Amino acid sequence: MKKIFFLFFTLNSSLFTLHSSLLHAQTGAPYIHDPSTIAECDGKYYTFGTGGGGLISDDGWSWHSGADRPGRGAAPDVLKIGDRYLCIYGATGGGLNGGHNGRILTMWNKTLDPKSPDFKWTEAIEVCSSDGMEDQDAIDPGLLLDPNTGRLWVCYGTYFGSIRLIEIDPTTGYRVKGNREKDIAIDCEATDLIYRDGWYYLLGTHGTCCDGVNSTYNIVVGRSRSVEGPYLDNVGRDMFHGGGRMVIAAGDRVTGPGHFGRTVIDDGVEIMSCHYEADFDRSGRSVLGIRPLLWKNGWPVAGDRFKAGTYAILSERRGYSLELAVDFVRMSQQRERFWQLDLSKPLVQIPAQPLDSVKATWPQGDIALRCGDYMFRPHQLWTITPVEEAGGYLSNPYFKITISGTNRALAATADLELTTTSDFTGADEQLWRIEQLVDGTFRIMPKRIPGQQTVNTRYVIYSAADSTPTLAEYDFQSDNSKWNLRQF
Repeated sequence: MKKIFFLFFTLNSSLFTLHSSLLHAQTGAPYIHDPSTIAECDGKYYTFGTGGGGLISDDGWSWHSGADRPGRGAAPDVLKIGDRYLCIYGATGGGLNGGHNGRILTMWNKTLDPKSPDFKWTEAIEVCSSDGMEDQDAIDPGLLLDPNTGRLWVCYGTYFGSIRLIEIDPTTGYRVKGNREKDIAIDCEATDLIYRDGWYYLLGTHGTCCDGVNSTYNIVVGRSRSVEGPYLDNVGRDMFHGGGRMVIAAGDRVTGPGHFGRTVIDDGVEIMSCHYEADFDRSGRSVLGIRPLLWKNGWPVAGDRFKAGTYAILSERRGYSLELAVDFVRMSQQRERFWQLDLSKPLVQIPAQPLDSVKATWPQGDIALRCGDYMFRPHQLWTITPVEEAGGYLSNPYFKITISGTNRALAATADLELTTTSDFTGADEQLWRIEQLVDGTFRIMPKRIPGQQTVNTRYVIYSAADSTPTLAEYDFQSDNSKWNLRQF
């Protein structure tokens, strides 16, 4: 956080009721600044922000106030280590009004649920500070538990000096005895460290904050084979000399993304969290943002928020289209022999095949599915629409998937097959979870399998053969589990 010290927000779920046309963003009251990495506790999701409070979500989609963190201060991070949660935050600092005299503290809790009898934060422990004289701020900490060594690292700092790295004890939360801080970057703040496939990544927030729709925040990244750096960007610039590859910038009616956090949902399914300094559809307020996290040539990049529309659903396995198993209806065309073209004749635009010309040939009731050559025909075009009242998951609401121009809905069956029903009723087997994977493809899974009591997190639409779609267990290593969505 830069330029404003002790910037507090009142989070109240009654302040905003989301209109269905805005279902491309988190619902409820997702108002927060400087959010921590999203943490899961007993089936709920939590993120903490500047000012002492934070947000809670039952499903990862609809957020409301209620998370509790004492100490107030700024820009916390939270991490589960063993059976406890470690919270780290900046007590002061931030430059300008906040000065450069700051402290970073840690504390523990057995649970993040403020209603639990086990909910009690330990006394805060100072792990580092800035004295107000040197050009450095002890604020904006980010945590990394190294999966290779078990060592716990903290990066912190703002534009007013360097980004620093220290090591703390993952069992006590105290600074490791004898540890000396190391400068690893400049020209950014609100940093975070992550590890993937042999690389350490330093995510930093670049630009200006706390200026609403005029904030220029964006998130950049460098990587290193060592947690201590040097962190170089995609053209070899050291972040200690101002380097950084873009991860996410303004767009899609939100501006100022900052305070990166990474959450791994499943093999090949990751999301990134941040705040947007201003949401143009929510009075320019600072809000929680959740986007798919993609990996391209070893670099993290934010995926796009999935939007309602009409799509072809194409298998990654072969590129065939998910379609109704109906007779192919030929289109009439006045043919010209390609070797006898009359170039003096005017060109005529041939319209796409209209739904009304083929719909009457389809059978009544349920219609099975298959995969076939994509021809942008009516039996291959699917309208994907968010279902406001159905809830959601991290990054999206549940969707209905219908043949475009009709109410015929894609549905799961009790025997793990697919069908289409003549009408959408809102039943769980007609609701679909759509998540972009780290390679840019999508997995598509029903909310619930008929006859099963729990929400489905295992079975996805699966290409069992080139032309046979079914439901099977998700496997990121197999292209059978993956689909591409081409907007029509």
